[in-house]
Amino acid sequence: MNSDRTMISTDIDFDRKGLQFGKLRLPHSVHRSAYGHIPIPIAVAANGEGPTVLLTGGVHGDEYEGPIALSRLAREIDVERVCGRIIIVPTLNQPAFVAGTRVSPIDGINLNRTFPGRRDGTATEMIAHYVTTELLPRADFLIDLHAGGSSLQYLPALLAPRWSDPGKAARVETLVTAFDAGNVIYFDSVRALSGEDRVIGNYADRNGVDFLTGEFGGGSSVNIDGLAMAERGVRGVLSHLGVLPAEKAPAPRKGPIRRLAMDDPGLYAFADRRGFFEPKFALGQTVAAGAVAGLIHDIDDPWATPVAVHFRSAGIAMCVRTFSLVEAGDCLGHLASEI
Repeated sequence: MNSDRTMISTDIDFDRKGLQFGKLRLPHSVHRSAYGHIPIPIAVAANGEGPTVLLTGGVHGDEYEGPIALSRLAREIDVERVCGRIIIVPTLNQPAFVAGTRVSPIDGINLNRTFPGRRDGTATEMIAHYVTTELLPRADFLIDLHAGGSSLQYLPALLAPRWSDPGKAARVETLVTAFDAGNVIYFDSVRALSGEDRVIGNYADRNGVDFLTGEFGGGSSVNIDGLAMAERGVRGVLSHLGVLPAEKAPAPRKGPIRRLAMDDPGLYAFADRRGFFEPKFALGQTVAAGAVAGLIHDIDDPWATPVAVHFRSAGIAMCVRTFSLVEAGDCLGHLASEI
């Protein structure tokens, strides 16, 4: 017996041609359901010869542009015109998605901070383990769609890993061009914005999978522009790879691609105390070095002078906190600098 074999089962046959809609069955034995499982929707469209593209959304349960874009794609696919295989998991973290929360209500774990997961771990760890051992080894490419969730709002942007290896960098750049987003942020290749390497992109790279991700909205709502960007981008990449017909590619977007980076710590603003936050910048605004990001007001003493928080570096405002109440250490927003 393979001691690393997943405990998640599925009614999907990944090697079968055609269009399948099925479930991943995440074991979940609890008081009200002794032999229960949590069904996670999955679709696979396979036909002809070509690469395998894994498309994921809902890694965080309060992000909606990805689930909408991927579900619509699955409904509209003409599988007879597919060349290769598309694996679609629109709400990968189904327990969190049902609850509308960033982390799973079952174990309180952030799925995108727990890779590679554990086969015999908690619910979230088992999902991460399934992606690491079953989905990524089947894939050639990954597009993982995100948003800011409940606590953050993003100016919609594609995120692309930055590689020192020229070959990998060139391959990613062709995907960036095909995605055709107005804003592209290049980031550390294998780490989250918080500097952690327990993220899906890290394990995609370990499996030799070229990947893109992105932040397409936030505020636990649906950003119309971000949703359109995600839908156009995914279809553009699938057409570029030849998995979907070339004539299905979206019309080219007008205007150049704005290329950005956000590795400089001075681009971020964090609360240094408890209070409620009054932002002093708007998404898309050009912010000068040293500018005030916002004011933190005292919860208990409204007569006290609010404390200003500053951005140390200059850049374009890409993210702002949606929750006004803050604790010390909370991210209030961040900028990105033009490349």
